Amino acid sequence: MGTLFTLRVWVPDDGEQTVEALTAVSRAGFDRVAAINAICSDYLVESELNTLSAAPAGEPVAVSSELLDVLQRCQHLFEVSDGAFDPTVGPMVRLWRRSRRSNQLPTEVQIAGAKARTGMEKVTIDSAASTVTKSVEGMVFDLGGIAKGYAADAVLAILHEAGYQRALVAASGDIALGEPPPGEVGWAVGLDTMEMAKAGDTSFRLATAAVSTSGDTQRYLEIDGQRYSHIVDKSTGLGLTERIAVSVIAKDATTTDSYATAVSLLGLERGMKLIEATDGVECRIVTAEMEVHRSSGFPEGE
Repeated sequence: MGTLFTLRVWVPDDGEQTVEALTAVSRAGFDRVAAINAICSDYLVESELNTLSAAPAGEPVAVSSELLDVLQRCQHLFEVSDGAFDPTVGPMVRLWRRSRRSNQLPTEVQIAGAKARTGMEKVTIDSAASTVTKSVEGMVFDLGGIAKGYAADAVLAILHEAGYQRALVAASGDIALGEPPPGEVGWAVGLDTMEMAKAGDTSFRLATAAVSTSGDTQRYLEIDGQRYSHIVDKSTGLGLTERIAVSVIAKDATTTDSYATAVSLLGLERGMKLIEATDGVECRIVTAEMEVHRSSGFPEGE
């Protein structure tokens, strides 16, 4: 998935048997990441997602339970975010990747062509039949805003099923957390929000939940003096230009990963409105002016 997955597990020191058992379950977790990558990747030519993208318009395509689950989650967020979060933004993402390689912006004609092939409203999901149907040729799915969180949740579930409740799984900026180590109220979580170490409340304790941070701290592009984020805004076909760092807390990383992306796209006012209207989801936003905004239930930092 283009990132590093890290597992942290607290276990009693029972010697070699513990090491062998933890090694085995960790391998099972990493195998699960590989399996989800084979489903959700838009880089792997033969991934299930790319097979769906390559299918003809109007033809129902049978999908796995995992891909169906992810796409249903995407569809819900597409609806509640007024279309800001859109898993069919693939044509624009591919244009933007080309721009990052060439250091040239896409043309208006290229953007218009990509926009015509974008829009979750052009997709029909049949939950009973486990099929997905596109109404327009050339549509391309991109799950970059949700797949890492989904994978982190899946690995944490494997650890829990094996009896390792005190664990966390980190997939770059997406972290799924189980119960904390003994004597701790939570895992120590630090927020990397742009270059704003002085923004305040950059670390806190969290357990049995998830947190994701989205922003352009490490992945961005500068063309003609303008800074563009790696997050593509489908309204313009370009990377976001308004700098914003979003941290979301919820019960699972699938939610935090996708909502962090959605809020980044919506911006401060609309993004915070979405969060306040969503039960069990909290958010912290840092703007380019180093202003810190928190939803009503976001925890106090240390």
